[in-house]
Amino acid sequence: MFKRQTRKVGNQIRLARGDASTPWGRIVGWFEVLFIDHGILRLLFWNKRRVSPRMWRGAQPSSWQVRGLARQGIKTIVNLRGERDCATYLYEKEAAEGSGIKLVNFTATSREPPSPAVLRGARQLFETIEYPALMHCKSGADRAGIMSALYLFLHEGKSLEEAKGQLSLRYGHIKQGKTGVLDRFFDAYAEARAATGIEFWHWVDTVYDPIAMKRDFHAGLIGNLIVDRILGRE
Repeated sequence: MFKRQTRKVGNQIRLARGDASTPWGRIVGWFEVLFIDHGILRLLFWNKRRVSPRMWRGAQPSSWQVRGLARQGIKTIVNLRGERDCATYLYEKEAAEGSGIKLVNFTATSREPPSPAVLRGARQLFETIEYPALMHCKSGADRAGIMSALYLFLHEGKSLEEAKGQLSLRYGHIKQGKTGVLDRFFDAYAEARAATGIEFWHWVDTVYDPIAMKRDFHAGLIGNLIVDRILGRE
């Protein structure tokens, strides 16, 4: 019931906002950013952290935070939420274009393990973007966490254990909920490597079954309550 009402209000706001090209449209857009997309919470805590000398991670940046990233020297922002019809994305894109930052849309998920296509796409992404870069999702906890872990493991050659540290409660990641399937992804490869010494991409191509992994993963009730109901994670 509550979710249906929220979606209804969101649709009404999108209609009123349009492309945010009018003064009223921009006011409605900022209401959408702050209260529908929970941007008011990110004003208090952006969750911006350094992953490596060339990579940062964080929650959804505001327009002025994007401009601050440009002054910091960031060349690329990777938007892990994907391109969306919302004021948050419109304003981020506008700020990036105005600041000379390349905005790259790469859709990641928080409640299912990454598909082989996403894994290969991540590898290509890390090989082709201009650095320094920042990756963000909505809260900077789950999608930013797994992509930061993949960046360290696939691109910088860090150990699996060090890379998996990007999925941690200190970033807001809760492994006891459905988002814990991201931890299970790395654990499954670690177990296979310990047993057979299999190389990562060979494991992805010949052993890994993300559909079965999602089906067999069982999240805790309290973890789901926190992730889905209290925090309202995407």
